[in-house]
Amino acid sequence: MNRKTKLGTRIFQLTVAIIATIFALYPVWFIILASGRSGGRLLTFNLAGMFFPVEWSFENYRVMLVEQPFLRWVTNSLTVAGLTTIFCLLIATSAAFAFSRMKFYGREWGLVLFLAIQSFPGVLSLVPVAQLLTAIGGYNKIWGLIIAYTVGTLIFTTMNLKGYFDTIPIDLEEAAMIDGCGPVQSFLLIALPLARPAIAVTALFAFMGGWGEYVLASVLVPTPAKTTAMVALYKLANDMNIPWGYFAAGAVMIIIPILIIFLYLQRYLEGGLTLGGVKG
Repeated sequence: MNRKTKLGTRIFQLTVAIIATIFALYPVWFIILASGRSGGRLLTFNLAGMFFPVEWSFENYRVMLVEQPFLRWVTNSLTVAGLTTIFCLLIATSAAFAFSRMKFYGREWGLVLFLAIQSFPGVLSLVPVAQLLTAIGGYNKIWGLIIAYTVGTLIFTTMNLKGYFDTIPIDLEEAAMIDGCGPVQSFLLIALPLARPAIAVTALFAFMGGWGEYVLASVLVPTPAKTTAMVALYKLANDMNIPWGYFAAGAVMIIIPILIIFLYLQRYLEGGLTLGGVKG
């Protein structure tokens, strides 16, 4: 391949990458612009206003923070997503380590069962989950929604962490056992510190699952005072006169916690995403 052909290929690749990036980022930028338009307008007749903030007002943000119970919605979402993440990590780390390192009866069938459950659409389990929560008094309760999210996320988190534990050389744990470590100490002192990238990825996905889910939250917690931010925003927009400006401002503010968590965990994410699925 001559020099001109290589240059043309690179220019083509760069052009495709720029166009794909614009398509990916413009919807987010459009929502940010819409959140600053007064009068609840989603669109503007000014063509430049579709790409640049030619007009800007914080009125939509003020209404969401002062006149709407937005902070209560966010608090509910943070509670649900945060506790879901904590419970998933507490259970999935130990379960994944057991499936990766220990030989016990039913281990292979357990992994097959995990894959079968993972392929089952979660929406189809909505009615049984609602009935189970009603039976134990968890329907229309925050803790009931946390249980539903935790159980629904455990399969993915366990399989993801199990794949990462498989990549950690068992020789390190055997050397630690020679020095006097037991299985629990080996898990806590050797395996968990080495699995920090996978734990970071798992925590991020578990948090996002509890933060952005709508179907279960809308059915299992119908009371407006206990609703999560996603459900509240949908109900805010599901009206004859849709307040697009308020909706856009709320959507922008909902993105912020995810961005903060992503920026905090980004140093672990690359290793976790590339190594978590090497073995299964």
